[in-house]
Amino acid sequence: MTIYLPSHISAISRLFSSSVIRELARNGKSPLFARLTKEVLTQFGPPATHRVYNFFDAAFEVLKQVDCRHEYIYKAALTHKVLLGTHSLNTASMLNEFRVGNCKADIAILNGTSTVYEIKSERDSLSRLERQVEAYKNFFAKVYVIAGENHIDGIQSIVSRDVGILRLSERHQISPLREAKDRPDRTSPDIIFESIRLDEAKRILVLMGIPIPDVPNTVMHSALKEQFVKLSSRNAHDCMVQVLKGTRNLLSLSELIHNLPNSLQSVALSVPLRKLDHGRLLKAVNTPLKIAMEWG
Repeated sequence: MTIYLPSHISAISRLFSSSVIRELARNGKSPLFARLTKEVLTQFGPPATHRVYNFFDAAFEVLKQVDCRHEYIYKAALTHKVLLGTHSLNTASMLNEFRVGNCKADIAILNGTSTVYEIKSERDSLSRLERQVEAYKNFFAKVYVIAGENHIDGIQSIVSRDVGILRLSERHQISPLREAKDRPDRTSPDIIFESIRLDEAKRILVLMGIPIPDVPNTVMHSALKEQFVKLSSRNAHDCMVQVLKGTRNLLSLSELIHNLPNSLQSVALSVPLRKLDHGRLLKAVNTPLKIAMEWG
């Protein structure tokens, strides 16, 4: 069994960062990928016939090991087994690193309701969990915590019974230990308003039959909020889900995702990519690794 140093794990996990994917998509190459690859190449063997996507796949397999497991592995599991498994890009949308108050939600999925997933990998602390979960309840109807075995007892002692708990097994399977309660009635129109874009708030008000205030842009935020906070929790939440499923739709990425290896699908769904970048990204990940290592 290969022993990976913390520095190697850090470098391997950074391969799946938005910075690397953006460089590959915008420029057709990534100097950051080349540098990280050289740092960890000794762990993967000679690159003779490998292509870039092979290297990503090998790195993904390393991060799936329990002792090395990184947040990205949890995001990938949720992407494959929930967003693309239980749902689809036709019926659901995903929010990645979505800010609610002072907290940033790891992944949320919008379908008929809103569900947020807070990730606690084996390497994470539970010190902020209670505050995070309580913040998410103001925006999302269903709140889950997904974690490894080492955190399950601690999570059960921290979160309330309406919060769901999921375990990611050593075999990369998601096991529900407790289902989350669907509670749109506890969400806060105030928090929902502050977490979305102004154009989305306007669409929600229109959906509710409320006219947009005829005021200068300098006071539009406060004028919209004055109307928005009058909505009931359920109406604000349900209209938010309906609107954001459209404004944050990922259907345009369907063909790209289909042509990318599983290891890269989650990060590709989390980075805004223009249609004209898709071909460059696919060409880049099919580049022979020996050539890619000279990117700079």
